[in-house]
Amino acid sequence: MRHIIVKYISFLIFFITFGANAQLDDPLLVNDIEDQKRWVDNVYNRMTLKQKVGQLFMVSIASSASQKEKEEIKRLIKEFEIGGVVFSKGGPNQQIKLNNELQELSKIPLLVGMDAEWGLAMRLDSTQAFPWNMTLGAIQDNDLIEKTGKQIAKHCKRIGVHVNFAPVVDINTNPENPIIGNRSFGEDKDLVAQKALAFMKGMQSEGILASAKHFPGHGDTQSDSHKILPTINFDSNRINNVELYPYKKLIKEKLSSIMVAHLNVPSLEYRQGYPSSVSKKVVSNLLKDSLQFKGLIFTDALNMKGVSDFKAPGDIDLAAFLAGNDVLLMSEDVPLASQKIVSAYYSGAITEERLSHSVRKILYAKYKAGLNNYHSIKAEFLDEELNSLENKVLFHRLIENSLTVVKNDKASLPIKNLDLKKIAYVSFGDDSGEEFYEELNKYTQVDWIKAGQLGEMIDKLKKYNYVIVGFHKSNKSPWSSYKFKDKELVWLYEIARLNTTVLNVFAKPYAMLDMQTTTNLESILMAYQNSKVAQEKAAQLLFGALEAKGKLPVSISEEFPVGTGLETRSLNRLSYGLPESVGMNSYKLEKIDSIVDFTIQEKMAPGLQLIVARKGKVIFNKNYGYHTYNKQRKVKSSDVYDLASLTKILATLPLAIELKDKGVISLNTKVGKMLPSFKESNKEHITIRSMLSHYAKFKAWIPFYLQTMDSVTRKPDKKYYRTSRSKEFNIEVTNNLYFRSDMKDSLLLQIRDSELRDRLSYKYSDLPYYLLKRYIEDHYDNSLHKLTQQHFYKPLGANHATFLPLKKFKKRRIIPTEYDKIFRGEVIHGYVHDQGAAMLGGVAGHAGLFSNANDVAKIMQMYLNGGYYGGKQYFGQETLDEFNTCHYCHRRVRRGIGFDKPQLGDLGPTCGCISMASFGHSGFTGTFTWADPEQEVIYVFLSNRTYPNAANRKLISNNVRSEIQKIIYESIED
Repeated sequence: MRHIIVKYISFLIFFITFGANAQLDDPLLVNDIEDQKRWVDNVYNRMTLKQKVGQLFMVSIASSASQKEKEEIKRLIKEFEIGGVVFSKGGPNQQIKLNNELQELSKIPLLVGMDAEWGLAMRLDSTQAFPWNMTLGAIQDNDLIEKTGKQIAKHCKRIGVHVNFAPVVDINTNPENPIIGNRSFGEDKDLVAQKALAFMKGMQSEGILASAKHFPGHGDTQSDSHKILPTINFDSNRINNVELYPYKKLIKEKLSSIMVAHLNVPSLEYRQGYPSSVSKKVVSNLLKDSLQFKGLIFTDALNMKGVSDFKAPGDIDLAAFLAGNDVLLMSEDVPLASQKIVSAYYSGAITEERLSHSVRKILYAKYKAGLNNYHSIKAEFLDEELNSLENKVLFHRLIENSLTVVKNDKASLPIKNLDLKKIAYVSFGDDSGEEFYEELNKYTQVDWIKAGQLGEMIDKLKKYNYVIVGFHKSNKSPWSSYKFKDKELVWLYEIARLNTTVLNVFAKPYAMLDMQTTTNLESILMAYQNSKVAQEKAAQLLFGALEAKGKLPVSISEEFPVGTGLETRSLNRLSYGLPESVGMNSYKLEKIDSIVDFTIQEKMAPGLQLIVARKGKVIFNKNYGYHTYNKQRKVKSSDVYDLASLTKILATLPLAIELKDKGVISLNTKVGKMLPSFKESNKEHITIRSMLSHYAKFKAWIPFYLQTMDSVTRKPDKKYYRTSRSKEFNIEVTNNLYFRSDMKDSLLLQIRDSELRDRLSYKYSDLPYYLLKRYIEDHYDNSLHKLTQQHFYKPLGANHATFLPLKKFKKRRIIPTEYDKIFRGEVIHGYVHDQGAAMLGGVAGHAGLFSNANDVAKIMQMYLNGGYYGGKQYFGQETLDEFNTCHYCHRRVRRGIGFDKPQLGDLGPTCGCISMASFGHSGFTGTFTWADPEQEVIYVFLSNRTYPNAANRKLISNNVRSEIQKIIYESIED
């Protein structure tokens, strides 16, 4: 008796386990399987035959369709109770409205499908387009692919879509494939399987039914099944080992559905020209029986020529159902097809079991999609949710991770030694490369070279030693033309033969198949698509702001097989991206706009440039307002401002730090040693440490210019000035005013002979920088202007940072500072605002530097990098730290050596919300920059608050710069 009981229990355990495993294998079942089954049974048992047959159909409708077309779909819902709809082109708001209307008409909620392979943008306007699968195939981090599937699924769910006909799992082994191509993850079966699996998991984690396509494999065809029936001429072993490989992997992981393609596959279906979608051997024997697939089986669209030419409407639907498909997509004639299937049911050709099998699967899928508890879709906040920052951050990460360096001879990438480079950009292709060019110019000067003839192009390029070629093809769709023109191939060959050349391909990799040789190309970067972000990220990679991580998803030659991808190292140059990518909040940063708008409205400044960077990435980069209040010229990123006292830490101080790093000076070096003429003066024993900390009894400033003014006319005295240049008067103050040539040294002598303040206490002073400038220039026997260019600005790629801006830029690119009625009697435009610096010819240690915000940020990032930037170590971290130290804090002196530091009490230059390790400086003209090593934040604010009158202190009294800094820190969320 006991033996019988044990056998019975064993049988019961086996039965339960077998049943549980069977349920686990069914991808349409949910956790509350009893409730699901109860709902399905309840719905099915109340259905008429016509209703059951109606569930088999999903018809196509565009939300942009005519009213007549919409009424026809509504008729099919009411009269034939179709099971679902497939939305095509239109807009998200239109689709929601129509979706709600159609669902309202249907007794059984409609299953809604859509092709959203790269997001809703595949069909809908005003929605996020994610990269095409070929681009995703280059990414090595499959977590990013899963996140992409997840994000697309969220969008689908938001607009009421339940089935996304994705991922495409076709293995694109034929470069000439006209319909798959960019829609495939690649040519390698393992790669395709891994990417597709990650994509599927992401979608299904959000409750969207994934649908792998195009079964049994559309990757190696040379024709389009929309137009003709393509043939797959491989034997069954090849198909089993290659084309079916991704399906096997996805089926094991509970793939919800599969779409069967219209293909002629002789090795699977012996009847010549017999479409796979209506072949029982393919659908039932192979997919359902051999592969044990239990999910929903969709036909591809039955109105495609690949199958519609095979049989008449109605007959093709019946044949597809008899083959084993569950859902018939886009029937050409639902009423006729419904009649054919009903007739076949009554004739016995279709059994109740067969019909029940598919209809119940459809109902199980509807339950899984949440249609047992259907709610209409709300339109509120739709645009915001479909176009969220989360999408953009992910898109940026995908592009960054896809970029693939295919070739890199002589380590040409990333581009180093900018001071030795003269770079040209040449554009090929039929699409814009404007964003690429603009991004390149954020790193150094790059000239766009254009020519009508090859000879002319070659001649123009002789002035350059590095050529960047961009091949830009349309990014509108994955089917757009991607090939080089013959002329472009010839030009590329000749350009590369004669120049160091890097080719950037903004098209699918197959574009390179027509190239006879790549021998002359030093480097090749595959960017895959010509989107704005792809162009920007490609430029960033070229200059070492990003590292190359991608690998080719397809082969483009024997030299560059699938999997080719060279890594490049970061040079710690600034990159450019979104706030959320570095733990900041875009919405909070938008408050800056309000403050700036108020600033300009209240005439605190006519315009400004503003940059915020964090963790080496510029995440806020805006220009506001105009050059002047007449509003004739808007502020642009390439415009340069008079930086005023920022000159101290951006020009003079870097050279001093460099000298200290080399052991030429120390912080205890005394003025008398630096400048022999100061021996036996009251400044002989003042150290670099004390004077650059503004703790050395120096006067704040000396108004040198007042001593050169005529006491009667109150204009520049003719004893010292002339209105035209001559040998005796060759120091250019403005283009109408020239200072006496022998007077330069008089300024230094006045400083030497000036009285010191009685009490040793903190007093900000420009005077130490007159001395430091003279010492540096004497040491190198060169001007500060040339030294800063040679030692820092050129190698940094800071091409907008310069003294004497009129020698480099057109006047329209220079922001005016003030209408100086007292000294120069004109608008100061292109000349330094500071009077003392002007009397030195525009080059001084304390003022005279002009720049845009982007180049200021580069120098500040070099500081944050510990003296390293762009592959070059300018000075050591230890030396920099000595200068960025408050040496006299115990004496209530907040300053570092040269650098300003946060306030020690309530008043000071910052918002009071930043670390004591931070440093920066402000400038009289309305400039400010600050860097924080702890939070890795850089802030640059450039304005001309002094225009037209320096007495305008509203920018200062309203604490505009520090209020913006406060918002920056409030926006940090990590």
